[in-house]
Amino acid sequence: MDITLLYFEGCPNWKVADERLATVAAERSDVTVTHRSVETIEEAERLGFHGSPSILVDGEDAFADADAAVGLSCRVYRTPDGLAGAPTVDQLRAVLGHA
Repeated sequence: MDITLLYFEGCPNWKVADERLATVAAERSDVTVTHRSVETIEEAERLGFHGSPSILVDGEDAFADADAAVGLSCRVYRTPDGLAGAPTVDQLRAVLGHA
């Protein structure tokens, strides 16, 4: 399973998502995580980048929200503890378990 962490340097939340992805990836031998920096609005539009961090599982946005705007912004995730800048480890496990 290929996981891509899309991010832009202007949003620090990608580092939290990266740590959580590393935790989940260490539990599974079938997961490969790559990183891709999104640097321009044109690139964001071409990739369908809905903010940083975005997590793609085999090329599909694992937390897709059809109403989310495309662009260079920090993304917000709904977690059991409220809104956060990255999905929880348990949310990542759930998404990867169904991929």
